[in-house]
Amino acid sequence: MRPVDDPIISVTDLGRLDYARAYERQAALNEAVLARRDEPGSLPGELLLVEHDPVITLTRRPAAAGHVLASEELLAQRGVALAHTNRGGDVTYHGPGQLVAYPILDLKRLGLGIHDHVRLLEASVIDTLGAFGVRGERDPEATGVWVVHDGIPAKICAIGVRVRRWVTMHGLAINVRPDLSHFDLIVPCGLHGRTVTSLQRLMGDDAPSMDRVKDELARAINTRLCDHGAG
Repeated sequence: MRPVDDPIISVTDLGRLDYARAYERQAALNEAVLARRDEPGSLPGELLLVEHDPVITLTRRPAAAGHVLASEELLAQRGVALAHTNRGGDVTYHGPGQLVAYPILDLKRLGLGIHDHVRLLEASVIDTLGAFGVRGERDPEATGVWVVHDGIPAKICAIGVRVRRWVTMHGLAINVRPDLSHFDLIVPCGLHGRTVTSLQRLMGDDAPSMDRVKDELARAINTRLCDHGAG
């Protein structure tokens, strides 16, 4: 097992970037990771961290379009863009105060299946939340990470991925301190009757900074990959 200070994957912080430009970075990195598959000593993946400008992302799933509740006019008034995406899942929101992580991983080199990859991302988020005293949980009927808020399960992290020739794209989004009212514009992840929350709503003034959450998530993903015996 590699120590945490000898990461299996490198980390790049993109700061704040619009969705389309971040997708271009993902696509280019996906090609690069695939191209170096047979290079001895090369890292089997990289992790991109980013905050997006306000955007609703919509998959090709037939029902997804119906889960956007706001009109184009209302979205424009709220300053929220609409973008189509090729990840899995349904409809979701990204915006400032939400940490989006794109692990671009060569699953073939890492010895991971697609299901393993998603479970590893969920476990990494649960580890990250735990570092701040928040208990995250899986829901066997809904991908992502949930917490109990006011006695009700609330989603704090959405996950949606795509795999091309066993190299991943897209990833996860943790609500650190976003504008939660923007989630009222959609049915998040197509799950009717479910709610969303954030670390700020759960912890108030004790909520960690974005930089601290970035550090913990990057450490958690690398540690989980180490524990898996990858590299």
